[in-house]
Amino acid sequence: MTVEIRGKLYEGKAKIVYATDRPKLIVQFFKDDATAFNAQKRGTIAGKGVVNNRVSARLFELLGRRGVPTHYVATLSEREMLCRRLDIIRIEVIVRNVIAGSLATRTGIEEGGPVAPPVVEFYYKSDELGDPMINDDHVRLLGLATPPELRWIRRTALRVNGVLRPHLARRRLLLVDFKLEFGRAGRRLLLGDEISPDTCRLW
Repeated sequence: MTVEIRGKLYEGKAKIVYATDRPKLIVQFFKDDATAFNAQKRGTIAGKGVVNNRVSARLFELLGRRGVPTHYVATLSEREMLCRRLDIIRIEVIVRNVIAGSLATRTGIEEGGPVAPPVVEFYYKSDELGDPMINDDHVRLLGLATPPELRWIRRTALRVNGVLRPHLARRRLLLVDFKLEFGRAGRRLLLGDEISPDTCRLW
């Protein structure tokens, strides 16, 4: 499929999103930029965008074969991915399989232990507020998603975990935790953004 790239819609830490001549499609361009400590430290890693694009495409393809609806359409180049245009829901979904990072800090549990069943956390996508953790009631208060949508998001996040965890384990990678984002395409909910080393903690 060929598309014509139009204006820039958004530029984030790791990607640039462009409009295309097809209103329902966008292009994600993966950058080499790297950030740490909540974007307080910045740098570049040569080839990072190429790797993230390739990994994300392969994992979206895998999830699509397993029946998980995603925004992925096709890989256009080593750095560009064609996707369905979404109205992004302002919730970051974190799925945790192992005690690590902020979960260890918040609970006082030593890092490295298993989390069974997996923990699903919601964070409000707000740079101004520092992406605070929220619960179902906060989601309703903020009008971010309806209760049926949130149930679908939680169920789908666990379904994604059920596909990715054994897939990565067969490659001797432990999926400690990972971030997902979802959006609306008309009346449909789809998995969006990316699934890459930028959004997954792997041991």
